[in-house]
Amino acid sequence: MRRARAGAIAAVLGAVTAGAVAAWAGREVPAAMGGDPTKGERGERLRHSPRYRDGVFHNPPSPQRPQLPGVGPGVVRELLFGKQLRHPSRPIPVVRGMIGDLAADQGLAVTWFGHSTALLEIEGRRLLLDPVWSERCSPSQAVGPRRLHQPPLAIEELPRIDAVVISHDHYDHLDMHSVRTLALTQPDARFVVPLGVGAHLERWGVDLARVDELDWDEQAKIGGLRLVCTPANHFSGRGLANNGTLWSSWAVIGAEHRVFYSGDSGYFDGFAETGEALGPFDLSLVQIGAYSDHWQDIHMTPEEGVSTHLDVDGGLLVPVHWGTFVLGLHDWSEPVERLCADADARGVRVAVPRPGERIEVTRPPKLDHWWRAVV
Repeated sequence: MRRARAGAIAAVLGAVTAGAVAAWAGREVPAAMGGDPTKGERGERLRHSPRYRDGVFHNPPSPQRPQLPGVGPGVVRELLFGKQLRHPSRPIPVVRGMIGDLAADQGLAVTWFGHSTALLEIEGRRLLLDPVWSERCSPSQAVGPRRLHQPPLAIEELPRIDAVVISHDHYDHLDMHSVRTLALTQPDARFVVPLGVGAHLERWGVDLARVDELDWDEQAKIGGLRLVCTPANHFSGRGLANNGTLWSSWAVIGAEHRVFYSGDSGYFDGFAETGEALGPFDLSLVQIGAYSDHWQDIHMTPEEGVSTHLDVDGGLLVPVHWGTFVLGLHDWSEPVERLCADADARGVRVAVPRPGERIEVTRPPKLDHWWRAVV
């Protein structure tokens, strides 16, 4: 009798828990998908953009036809049965407590937190690029690609941020939970985003007075810095519909230093045009991971990442978009191995920080291939 009663109680508790989880997911997922960018003044701005027609944004004309990621039988088969080492065999080393204080001088440094999330210190200002602190890059924290390593510090431990810079609205670059936390813990930070992305921030409670929403070639000013929204060859979307908001790379231009961030992009001639118009750059942060022949027009290979660095006339190359989430079909460390080999052959200076490691651009550490001890 006692056992039956305990079982009944457990069943009730299980049902209540399942119901609570379902209710939570029912709220979380629609919110994470963001807002509608077509309404009001924002919708008018979209319709006047040279890149917007037929209700969506478009990449620049290219000899190659732009492709969206293909998920055909071949991709599924390779994902399920491929022999790639997509996960490290040992914990990825994480460096904690290296946040410096260049806010008082005119230096240039970058701290890579993993994937494309990086803290840029430039001429007394701090910019946070594509912050993703969540365990999964997904509309729900119950499913989706999971982190290979924990964040090097809690998002609440960040120093004062002057601006949060977003490249596009994919879940591995625009994280609802991180944005909401930053809006509360960094009350003076601005949010600088491509056109249409402000609709997501608005739904998540960010005051639009704090948001600079830009088309390509437009710019925002943060102190003495210019943040220029520059072209990329990619796509966008957080639900079933794609390309309702713009994607971009970014150029950060100060009095003494310049930084280029590629965002996500296929390799295209727009990078050379950015280099000619806004370069040279002291530092480039370039996407190198999650490439595939199935979607070559929207993600670069590591070798194309080196070409991008050369096209924008970069000084030091720091690779991003690798080592944190499994989003491609290759070995987890293959992107950085290929990058280093090609950069060495082409005389390009590279720094590969551990997650959380701070790099001063004028004196980067010697390349130590730390990931080889993790494979």
